[in-house]
Amino acid sequence: MNEKATTSRPADLLPEPTLRRLPWYLAYLSTLRNAAVEYISTTRIAEALDVDPSQIAKDLSFLGIRGKTRIGYQVDALEQALRDYLGFDRRHNAIMMGVGSLGAALIADSGLHRYGLNIVAGADINPALTGTTIGGVEIYNPADTERLVRDLDIKIGIIAVPVESAQEVADQLAAAGIKAIWNFTPSRIRVPEGVVISNTSIYSHLAVMYNRLSTLSEPRQ
Repeated sequence: MNEKATTSRPADLLPEPTLRRLPWYLAYLSTLRNAAVEYISTTRIAEALDVDPSQIAKDLSFLGIRGKTRIGYQVDALEQALRDYLGFDRRHNAIMMGVGSLGAALIADSGLHRYGLNIVAGADINPALTGTTIGGVEIYNPADTERLVRDLDIKIGIIAVPVESAQEVADQLAAAGIKAIWNFTPSRIRVPEGVVISNTSIYSHLAVMYNRLSTLSEPRQ
């Protein structure tokens, strides 16, 4: 009998650390499915991902997902339940603000599309880019943002502009009716109430990595 999954609480009440771990579980389950593994235990997931088994069970319990005693979770059912809960099987239309090297790479990343992010338009202040396409996505002048958000039913704005322009672009997106912003700049932008903000600073991760690397490289006393 297949596992049945229900959501026992709204997604917005799920603890953020749990939300961050769920895609780890999903990625691992996908590799198991491809290897024709039928059932998986929290212990085996824990060993593969270096997460405490009790934490995994707790994370999945937030979604109302229960495994079977001595058997564990059915891989196919658990993978689909996670994809459904995380929204990866639904299309979320987005606009890419700034199509330099990073913005262009994000547009071309097919992995984002597989996980539900549908970049339907790009915008850049460089007039040479207006009217061109990147990976089949047309690039517009930023002045068209409000019209694009309305006409293409865009809910997400992705910011990959120079840091000094980040807040201005965020304000433009919010005014255009964007409901969520994915910020790839190191700027801590402010958004109005009712707009979701997610910050992914590559530079912050570099700073942590460099610091840890230098610590490891220091000679022991």
